[in-house]
Amino acid sequence: MPVNEHISKGLRRNDRQLYEVIESIFPTVPNSATYHRGLLEALGQVDGEVSRLIAAEHDRLQNTLQLIAAENQCSRAVLAALGSVVQNKTTEGFVGSRFHGGCEVVDGLETLAVTRAKEVFGAQHANVQPHSGTGANQIVLTAILETGDRILSLAMDQGGHVSHGAAVAFAGKFFEVEQYHVDPKSFLLDYGAIRQQALRFRPRLIICGASAYSRIIDFAAYRRIADEVGAYLMADISHISGLIAAGVHPSPVDHAHFTTTSTYKPGGPRGGLILMGRDFDAPIQAGGRSVPLWERIEKTTFPGFQGTPYLNNIAAKAVFFREMLSAEYKARQFKIVENAQVLARAFDRIGYDILTGGTDNHMFCINVGHFREGLTGAIAQHCLEECGIIVNMNRLPYDPHSPRVTSGMRLGTPIVTKNGMGQTQMEAIAGLIDNVLTQVEPAGSREYRLDDRLRLETKHQVEDLCARFPMV
Repeated sequence: MPVNEHISKGLRRNDRQLYEVIESIFPTVPNSATYHRGLLEALGQVDGEVSRLIAAEHDRLQNTLQLIAAENQCSRAVLAALGSVVQNKTTEGFVGSRFHGGCEVVDGLETLAVTRAKEVFGAQHANVQPHSGTGANQIVLTAILETGDRILSLAMDQGGHVSHGAAVAFAGKFFEVEQYHVDPKSFLLDYGAIRQQALRFRPRLIICGASAYSRIIDFAAYRRIADEVGAYLMADISHISGLIAAGVHPSPVDHAHFTTTSTYKPGGPRGGLILMGRDFDAPIQAGGRSVPLWERIEKTTFPGFQGTPYLNNIAAKAVFFREMLSAEYKARQFKIVENAQVLARAFDRIGYDILTGGTDNHMFCINVGHFREGLTGAIAQHCLEECGIIVNMNRLPYDPHSPRVTSGMRLGTPIVTKNGMGQTQMEAIAGLIDNVLTQVEPAGSREYRLDDRLRLETKHQVEDLCARFPMV
């Protein structure tokens, strides 16, 4: 039986059965472990400078508090797949329709990744080839829109993402983009206002999902609006895809025509993913004929938008999707939200202004300008980094400051949770941050003075805390 027919049959089986099919086709090569052993030692022998910088990055991650909401930490198994010989393979196209020979093994890897992604998210179709979450978004836009078509999306300074239509990005250059805003008092999405804007603007595509929004997103409400105005709906769930996979947050997969995500934000390798639910085979006109949406997305991926896929990243995605199916991963997503809520409440008790009053997910934003006169997001980010606490400044809705200054600070709990920290540590982290922000002396919008003793004492406290919760 041809290899691709074996794989096709395997797609209809569960993960264990599929593994047995692939194992029967591709027996283990005895010297693979020998070949891959000692990769870091080989790097050190060839390029000591890069080796030392990688070691320094490991030390930085181990000895500082990682609170950037857009970051996560992949497993060593994922790292192993990324650093394997699979990265040497070149091919173009999709499983069963490649433009190069020798694809039997990588067909098996991509099949595993697709099968597991569909299981993780309850999707009917999955495209694991996008090189990034932004690339996944651009593939969808290129597949369904013509130059000058209209997009309605959440403004970047309201919590949206640059790839959703910012003037400096791909979407802003080729499409007519109008952006919606959160309510100016509650900072919550106003679905009634979004509906009225959509009825007036009549977009071809509505984009939902955010990079700095801490509450539940009503994807069903977005779909009702899209249907009413005859628009496609794309949900970018990069920040909350792990929560969605675990059932912590409602899923958009059967509400949106297209669901996109990066794969590193939920804890996997760098890369993107496009998912489709009940609309996966809905027809679209392309090149003078009617084709299903899934086919249009794949043809736009290759040859339309990108060339050869990063097959080592696809192998790593397969590993990560298996991890996402585990009870341990799902339980951790609930813990991430619990830690974020504890951390937000701790700041609230101290007197900080928490946007929307709290969080339903992995992150929240603080208006540091309301805490102390002269304090900005830029000052908060940089002075905390000197103390070993890594956060990012974030422009807030209706922010008077520029993107390089901002009034906001965004904090997320995925990495500290993965390394085992809990409620007690969240309380301690809030105290450490408050101690620095209370004592830093602003000297401009980005300049400040920080006492050396405070900086060193805080850094030692951070290192002691991190030592008790090493990277896993």
